[in-house]
Amino acid sequence: MYDTGKILGGLAIFVVLITAPAWYALATGHRGAPPKLELPAGADGKHCIESSSFMRAEHMQLLDDWRDSAVRGLDRDYLAADGETYRINLSDTRQSGACFRCHSHPAQFCDKCHAYLGVEPYCWDCHQRPGEK
Repeated sequence: MYDTGKILGGLAIFVVLITAPAWYALATGHRGAPPKLELPAGADGKHCIESSSFMRAEHMQLLDDWRDSAVRGLDRDYLAADGETYRINLSDTRQSGACFRCHSHPAQFCDKCHAYLGVEPYCWDCHQRPGEK
């Protein structure tokens, strides 16, 4: 245990370097500019199955619930908070509440937020991205 000082000093430097981004964000009061999202031409951005704040916070839980309901429970209808019923189908563009009507370009919409938050969605492991053949 003759190297205790060196080991503790190295650990202290390591902890400071690893936590430096968090300390910087706390000191400056911001963590970077949030992404600017772009809806495709023709999308009004007003008609979604739930409110924008709900979708920002809960869309992954909603998609997981939809998967369980539609695939495992064979229930293909979703009752929204406004009382309207939607068919659980992300890509059915004939339906007024189709998700890919506004979210048809993941690079302009989905990917920006996911990159900003540092999360990697696993949707496209099984599903085809919008616009891919």
